[in-house]
Amino acid sequence: MQTRCALVGMPGSGKSTVGRQLARRLGLPFVDLDQRLEQRLGTSIRDYFDQHGEAAFRDHEAALLAELAAQPGGMVLSTGGGAMLREDNRATLRRGFPHVMYLRASPDEIFKRIKHDRTRPLLQVDDPLARLRDLYRARDPLYREAAHYVIETGRPTVHTLVNMIMMQLEMAAPGDPV
Repeated sequence: MQTRCALVGMPGSGKSTVGRQLARRLGLPFVDLDQRLEQRLGTSIRDYFDQHGEAAFRDHEAALLAELAAQPGGMVLSTGGGAMLREDNRATLRRGFPHVMYLRASPDEIFKRIKHDRTRPLLQVDDPLARLRDLYRARDPLYREAAHYVIETGRPTVHTLVNMIMMQLEMAAPGDPV
């Protein structure tokens, strides 16, 4: 049986970067949910948000997540930062992926990483750090609910984070789908 691993966490927590390296290491396909959504929608997430609103975007996100969770075979999935807002998405993820990793980073750490990134629609506000703190307070419990494992992303390198996830996968209970 092939490994099915999903990464959840705040915007800028490293899901895409770590996910690509993890997939390479496992020899599995990597799927970035946001990137796949942009391909399907034919526009950037930011533009879609501006034109159609967050609710419409979240509907598309939920549908694609359900499709990916139902696909057979191994993969490493990087979810969007807000994908866990819907209870159905959290349940879908846990059903479809035996290994859900929450890449936990503090709002201050995230701000240092993404303060110059203008592609993140929810952070295009006067005080993005305050916005990150608000998002973190609201979303941290949801990420924890969805995840099987919490990986602290503070200072480690991408290579170290991939090694930490590999150790979690190797320690999975015998008989668990790895």
